[in-house]
Amino acid sequence: MMREVVEKLVQKGMTISTMESCTGGYIASAITDIENASKVLSFSAVTYSNDAKIKMGVDENVIKTYSVYSMKTADEMSKNIAHYANSSLGVGITGQINRKDEQNPTKEQDKVYISIFDVEKNVFYQEILQTVSGTRQKNKELIGSKVKEMLMHILSL
Repeated sequence: MMREVVEKLVQKGMTISTMESCTGGYIASAITDIENASKVLSFSAVTYSNDAKIKMGVDENVIKTYSVYSMKTADEMSKNIAHYANSSLGVGITGQINRKDEQNPTKEQDKVYISIFDVEKNVFYQEILQTVSGTRQKNKELIGSKVKEMLMHILSL
């Protein structure tokens, strides 16, 4: 799935890092399936819990104010992982995949927030996806396709 992304990153001499929650490392795994991934993947973190996100630099007040399921949190994730790993791009993904989280109530159910931070341009690229009914795997594939589409767009600029 990420062959074109890895090839473009190699061509441009860029690196990428990910902080994923609901996707459980799906994006990083898809990147490492491709030859030369070691040239581009700087670091990856799966941060299912709020505590893990906070340990990786996400501002606790952002989670308290906006919810762990918000674009503000996804932005914190993408920017912090990029800086932590000293990479060109950071990917942050948080959200719900067909389940209600009693510990983190939110008004909007089954939404996934994707943020990609471009360090050089100091710009966030953002998308919100509605999950589909079906398996977690199907939803991860949907999210992965969207992330690939976003990265290909960013890498063509």
